[in-house]
Amino acid sequence: MTGQYVLDLQEVDETQVAVVGGKGAHLGGLSRIEGIRVPGGFCVTTDAFRRIMAEAPSIDERLDELSRTNPDDREAIRTLSAQIRRTIEETALPGDLAAAITRALGRLGGQAAYAVRSSATAEDLPTASFAGQQDTYLNVMGPAAVLQHVSRCWASLFTERAVTYRQRNGIDHRTVHMAVVVQRMAFPQAAGILFTADPVTGHRKVATVDAGFGLGEALVSGLVNPDVFKVRDGEVVTRTIAAKQRAVQALPDGGTREVAIDSQQQEQPALTDAQVVQLVRLGRRIEAHFGRPQDIEWCLVDGGFQIVQSRPITTLFPIPETGDQDNHVYLSVGHQQMMTDPMKPLGISVWQLTAMAPMLEAGGRLFVDATRRLASPASRAALLDVVGRGDPLIRDALETVLDRGDFVPSLPDAGPGGPPAGAASAPTEADPAIVTELIERSRASIAALERDIRTRTGPALFDFLLEAFEEHKRVLSDPLNMQAIMAGMEATWWLNDKLQEWLGEKNAADTLTLSAPGNVTSEMGLALLDVADVIRPYPEVVAFLEGVEDEGFLDELAKLAGGTEARDAIEAYLDRYGMRCVGEIDITRPRWRERPGTLVPVILDNVRNFEPGAAERRFEQGRQKARKKEQDVLSRLRALPDGDRKADETKRMIDQVRAFIGYREYPKYGIISRYFVYRQALLAEAERLVQTGVLPEQEDVFYLTFQELHETVRSNQVDGRLIRQRKDAFRSYHALTPPRVLTSDGEAVTGAYRRDDVPAGALIGLPVSAGTIEGRARVILDMAQAELEAGDILVTTFTDPSWSPLFVGIAGLVTEVGGLMTHGAVIAREYGLPAVVGVDQATRLIRDGQRIRVHGTDGYIEILP
Repeated sequence: MTGQYVLDLQEVDETQVAVVGGKGAHLGGLSRIEGIRVPGGFCVTTDAFRRIMAEAPSIDERLDELSRTNPDDREAIRTLSAQIRRTIEETALPGDLAAAITRALGRLGGQAAYAVRSSATAEDLPTASFAGQQDTYLNVMGPAAVLQHVSRCWASLFTERAVTYRQRNGIDHRTVHMAVVVQRMAFPQAAGILFTADPVTGHRKVATVDAGFGLGEALVSGLVNPDVFKVRDGEVVTRTIAAKQRAVQALPDGGTREVAIDSQQQEQPALTDAQVVQLVRLGRRIEAHFGRPQDIEWCLVDGGFQIVQSRPITTLFPIPETGDQDNHVYLSVGHQQMMTDPMKPLGISVWQLTAMAPMLEAGGRLFVDATRRLASPASRAALLDVVGRGDPLIRDALETVLDRGDFVPSLPDAGPGGPPAGAASAPTEADPAIVTELIERSRASIAALERDIRTRTGPALFDFLLEAFEEHKRVLSDPLNMQAIMAGMEATWWLNDKLQEWLGEKNAADTLTLSAPGNVTSEMGLALLDVADVIRPYPEVVAFLEGVEDEGFLDELAKLAGGTEARDAIEAYLDRYGMRCVGEIDITRPRWRERPGTLVPVILDNVRNFEPGAAERRFEQGRQKARKKEQDVLSRLRALPDGDRKADETKRMIDQVRAFIGYREYPKYGIISRYFVYRQALLAEAERLVQTGVLPEQEDVFYLTFQELHETVRSNQVDGRLIRQRKDAFRSYHALTPPRVLTSDGEAVTGAYRRDDVPAGALIGLPVSAGTIEGRARVILDMAQAELEAGDILVTTFTDPSWSPLFVGIAGLVTEVGGLMTHGAVIAREYGLPAVVGVDQATRLIRDGQRIRVHGTDGYIEILP
């Protein structure tokens, strides 16, 4: 087997990752940048690695076994990876390969000490850094030791951590190869890391420098706390000087050791401010070369900086592209829609085409540009009030940006600021008959869509869909639609504000809205209780459902006693709600009608945890509790000064909230009903593309935008490379946490509650449904994996309407995302569940099975012993 085994760093650049790995390619690129000093060296290419793998005994069999191993079986991975590493290290280097490496060492000038560093083909990528996954060896002395450490670097491709990382990121072990970088050893006075963007906030104009004495290993390994400098616009804006008690230094005979720092030097800065600024200037040059923020390892040698590594910072949330250099403030759409997971390109583009406002994409999520609304006093006040009622963290984040005074431009009044904020006086009353009229209009529009789309195929389908999207927006923008939505919301705000003012009662509307009529989302949860009532009398059906593993189970049910009744009940439920699913705003997500097995665990929980007739009893209990609360409130109001007027106003608002609050959920139901029609038509086109050989898989269309799919259908041609890139990017987006507020500087502004009225150690959130409940926390990230018992408290990241069938079986709710009028909050109130939403990192800070107490009136959670 022959190949090019050694390449000088000056011969390679960042386009040659497949040949010299990520580290080697980036070092080659760095060495070509004017003014950037990189220690001289060469790369042992992936050809050499492939040759060794071909000659190493039994490697193929062990790789096959490793690929079949469960990523969570750590013991099996540990054993197999150790066997593979040992085999590689024990495989002798062929003579010509060893000679090529030795000759390259000679070309470096015969220096005795070298750094030998792993450089895998799947590291330092824009979407995954693989930082720390393979090994680096410093101060390696002489050719024999270099050859030995080259073998160790090859073997480090199969460390337990590297193997597990690849498996969890869906990367085939056989597709990753290892090159090795050999460089002259640098002996620095100081070393560290430069981030050309703030790695915590994401701010692209703030660079962070971590610095310590000696080799950078002391910082990377966590041996010492570094000095930390932050630089903006060529100036050090903050500095934290650490007591650096230890350092790592090179030994004369090879290797490294820890040494103690002289006590007088420990608190001296490792770099001067001037050196920090100089280093950041070099970093900006490197960032410009690679076209994205960089994580750079540097050494200070004899007063000058040498760069020993640069990789992309993969944890930064991307910035929406606007094509201008102006300042922008973006609000997360996902936090308003209760779906913060990444969306595929088709899902993003269809939502953009059907949304009522322009939306920008970044990191697989959607954002709206709020800059103009924030720029004029009138619209700013209204926007802050509306978002503050829904999510105080968004309001606080916006105020944080505004308080700086130099980011949001000052513009003339940008027009109406949105819905009026809640109410010193009673909101305008609306006629409840408009709810019936709006629902009939929506049903007629969807029926027409279903009828007219049946005959459309090919390019004509896409022309038809563009017209359908306009009808979609026309229905949503109907003034009566907004009037009905706001009637319920404003009445809720009025009741909460006034009853707290008059009676000192917090969140009184939570009880007054229990079992409000006409809420299609709460009805969906109760209807699944009725399905359980049909199934419960048939033990054979229950046993069958407990073993369901595929989506063809409905056809099998008819063979069982009671199976026909069970199937008909599930089918009827799917006819009404089968267009829904988790993450339903993304049209690429499979619907319940397509995967009815998703509902089976919830049905079985209902069979186990409830008695027959639970849905009707539950609704009636809520209705009676709301009626009793109404009587109590009105009675207490009449006893106040001017009580009759206050009671009469309150009675009108109670009637209004009960007439309209249920409609709050209907527009989303209409949107998702239309989406299901669009989806079925687009999947039919995708299947035709598969049948004609244009696409290998139907779901590949999800990685094209609507416009790109239109062109693919027209031309019968597709860019397979683009689809592969989009799949890789989508996979990487799952590791990113979308911010509530994002600036065009890349800063993720999180916001804070700024409250001092909660117990120490409590988790703070937004109170959205009154009451206090104590119980077992069930941390559930996938609805299909839910196994709930009566009295459990659901803890999850977000709940869109598809989660409501779980609400009938829980005692309380905690989510990381949400607001006062988002779907989960509305349904929690209708079911009478104490709920706190917007609890930062709730699914990490609360462990599954812990006992917690949810204070739904005051907005905090206590974790109990």
